[in-house]
Amino acid sequence: MRITKNKFINKHGFTLRSKAHASKQGFTLIELLVTMGVIAILVSLSIFALQAARESARDAKRKADVEAIRTALELYRADCGRYPNASGNQVPNPLSGTGSCSGNTYMQEVPEDPVSGNIYRYNRSSNTSYTLCAFLEGGGSDAGCGSCGSAGACNYKTTNP
Repeated sequence: MRITKNKFINKHGFTLRSKAHASKQGFTLIELLVTMGVIAILVSLSIFALQAARESARDAKRKADVEAIRTALELYRADCGRYPNASGNQVPNPLSGTGSCSGNTYMQEVPEDPVSGNIYRYNRSSNTSYTLCAFLEGGGSDAGCGSCGSAGACNYKTTNP
């Protein structure tokens, strides 16, 4: 074996490098653990951000549903001269005219809350007054309109204009 500057040449003529100059093969255990830790932190942060976005989307749907129900109730009142009777603290489903305005359908299917167990509460206090309530996950003002199902008190309400 001949030795030249930092190289070893074996009897077959192949060049061998010394251990000090050998190239790295693969990753060390520490490098792999650090990389896996960084990935785990990024995944956990994205899961929390996604959960908040889902809550916000469900709350936006609830507000849109309440406004759609409100519009149907106003159309009902414009035709019938009064708001419909509550059906177990809920808007009648489907919302159809009765009595002198029978035959009209104002809302084919009343929307349901995106989370099972929650409902939209409807309370007709008189022929010309009502309260419609929902429970928002992201919070809202304390509407004080009673229970909204198993999830807790309502924190979003609307009334007749």
